[in-house]
Amino acid sequence: MVSLPLCVVAFEPYLKESLPDTVWQYFRSGADDEQTMKDNQFAFQRYRLRPRCLRDVSQRITSTSVLGHYIAFPVGVSPVAAHGFAHPDGEIATAKGVCSVGSVMIHSMWSNKRSEDVASTVQPNTPLFHQLNFLRDRSRMKEVVRKAEVAGYRALVVTVDQPIIGNTRPAKESSLVVPSHISFPNALRPDESFCPQTAHELFDDSATWDTISWLKEITSLPIILKGILTAEDAKEAVKHGVAGILVSNHGGRQLDGTLATIDALPEVVNAVRDSSVEVYLDGGVRKGTDVLKALALGARAVFIGRPVIWGLAYDGENGVKKVLEILREEFSLAMALTGCSSVDDINPDMIVRLPHVNNELH
Repeated sequence: MVSLPLCVVAFEPYLKESLPDTVWQYFRSGADDEQTMKDNQFAFQRYRLRPRCLRDVSQRITSTSVLGHYIAFPVGVSPVAAHGFAHPDGEIATAKGVCSVGSVMIHSMWSNKRSEDVASTVQPNTPLFHQLNFLRDRSRMKEVVRKAEVAGYRALVVTVDQPIIGNTRPAKESSLVVPSHISFPNALRPDESFCPQTAHELFDDSATWDTISWLKEITSLPIILKGILTAEDAKEAVKHGVAGILVSNHGGRQLDGTLATIDALPEVVNAVRDSSVEVYLDGGVRKGTDVLKALALGARAVFIGRPVIWGLAYDGENGVKKVLEILREEFSLAMALTGCSSVDDINPDMIVRLPHVNNELH
């Protein structure tokens, strides 16, 4: 590599430079006018920190836990399909990078590597969760769940904001063609192709909260719901016995015009306050201060998607590791500068939402 990126966003150009434009657009694109995708990042500017001074921050503990599993710092990897587009080692390289820094990874059922192969590459103490879509074919869903259980995944992360595929215009216009050496062994049969039409045929757009109850009946794994943005749905999640909620709008790839995830986070946190449900966030996290802001608003951890793909394209396992290390270092620095010696010191009094921020600042 010519130079080592010093911040997370500096990795993005390497993805564009190293991949065909069709693949670049697949990972980059958001839905419709991409307002939500852009606002996920910009919204963090609406929140400002209130640092405390003269506190001993000479020793800082960045570690926390997700569903009882230790992680070295509160940043994990969101489920993203097709890591093999960015690097030949795909999700295996990503998992190794995650393992090397003591983080957590949500493995997509739309990965290019078998779930069991990804699980076998990491240390037993690395928490791996498995993403799941609702499928019309319940037997296929059961098959994915069983394989995840046998492979040692610690939880199921169910995507609930994707009954059908969103309208990502740039990706459609670029007409992505999947190379013959790329497969999707966990989600598709050998005779099925990776395209929006296949997803429309497979996805169950009739899934309801009763489907969550059915899923709980067929597995003992804890369930996290990914894609909840409202207090109403958060309360339903509590009623249905889920273990966690990942506040997410699919990186702005599904419904354009929704709340940025950092804006949706407070109402979800408040809705589950009297329960044991853990709340996480993804969408727009690019800096250590973003992580701190999310935790101050009640998230237990944050997850990142696109930046991991950038790192993967940059240098495989080592690129993923570097992206996560930068966020860990920036988060530790932000803790010190706000007077926090552990994640337990991070609290709502540290943050304020500005009434108005000019979009031109973005």
